[in-house]
Amino acid sequence: MALAGKNIVIAVCGSIAAYKIANLIRLLIKADARVKVIMSEEATAFITPLTLSTLSKNPVLIDYYQPNTGEWNNHVQIALEADYILVAPATANTIAKMANGLCDNLLMAVYLSAKCPVFFAPAMDLDMWKHPSTQSNIAKLGTYGNIIIPPEKGELASGLIGEGRLAEPEEILRFLADFANEKRPLSGLKALVSAGPTHEAIDPVRFIGNHSSGKMGFAIAQQLKELGADVTLVSGPTALPHPQQMAVVPVTSAAEMLGACEKYFDDASIIVMSAAVADYTPIEVASQKIKKKENEFSIALKKTTDILATLGAKKKKNQLLIGFALETNNELENAKDKLVRKNLDFIVLNSMQDQGAGFATDTNKVTIINRLGENKTFALKSKKDVAKDICSIIVQHIPLEN
Repeated sequence: MALAGKNIVIAVCGSIAAYKIANLIRLLIKADARVKVIMSEEATAFITPLTLSTLSKNPVLIDYYQPNTGEWNNHVQIALEADYILVAPATANTIAKMANGLCDNLLMAVYLSAKCPVFFAPAMDLDMWKHPSTQSNIAKLGTYGNIIIPPEKGELASGLIGEGRLAEPEEILRFLADFANEKRPLSGLKALVSAGPTHEAIDPVRFIGNHSSGKMGFAIAQQLKELGADVTLVSGPTALPHPQQMAVVPVTSAAEMLGACEKYFDDASIIVMSAAVADYTPIEVASQKIKKKENEFSIALKKTTDILATLGAKKKKNQLLIGFALETNNELENAKDKLVRKNLDFIVLNSMQDQGAGFATDTNKVTIINRLGENKTFALKSKKDVAKDICSIIVQHIPLEN
């Protein structure tokens, strides 16, 4: 079945509809899914943790730590291991917290750490459901990529008749199964992404590098994975945690990055080279730490092999090759020239003149240029949203010409 082997985290909130979660867990277990349950403190008043623990065959987590042992419940690890997170029943209160990033319990800490698809199934009274603030929060969650499982119409706990009733367990199961079965636009395609800086050794403790954090490349790799691609991420030195469910190849130098990219290039249909690769590397690397002696010190450098140009020369018709250009002057002209010289299909231009863009920031502002020289400039936005813009263009050019 579509959900077999999926790790599903169910986050149960304080609603009378929580009783339906027992049956939902039974259905998911029958579908061979692996279920872990997190509850808000309020949810335990409506259904016992013991019931959900027995059905899920896993301990139910409520607090940041286990009261009896003091053991920490690692919210980051819980989120990373999940294939799907389902918030159900999702109350107006929890939806508001999700929309605005409030983190006052384990449930919210897991949600805010999620990198997988997040579903939420609202349950509340009719007037709460229709309130403008609730609808505004739900719309905001949609912009985050969260997926609503719509509530049903029917008799509510207050006695009113209307929308706000939690979807039935069978409907939630069907919704999740349909999502798992859905053909992703990049399913069956392999993608290669490079990210981060390179470090070119001077001696055992010093190197030539740059300020790239890898955030942009990691966001692109994650988005490609969510669109169904089989992603290999070649990453220079970075403090970012490795994304789950994709191959990550750590490298240090430009030469190592070239070797890794060449290894995976031929099998990739989509290649996005976002790494900030050093243009020069020391001719000689000292075997011991260089001691400070003279007032002046010179290092002889040689050019590194141009990874983009190397891949561009080998690019086949059924491959899409995208490069990046970080410029400080004559931005468009330099980026267009780079696109042509290196045989790229698209180039993503960053300008160091744009505040909030470039290295080490959480935001970026880009212009994407195609082979015809046409360009589209996007507003400053989060790197996750920039990754979505880039991948949207990739999707528009799939399938590729064979």
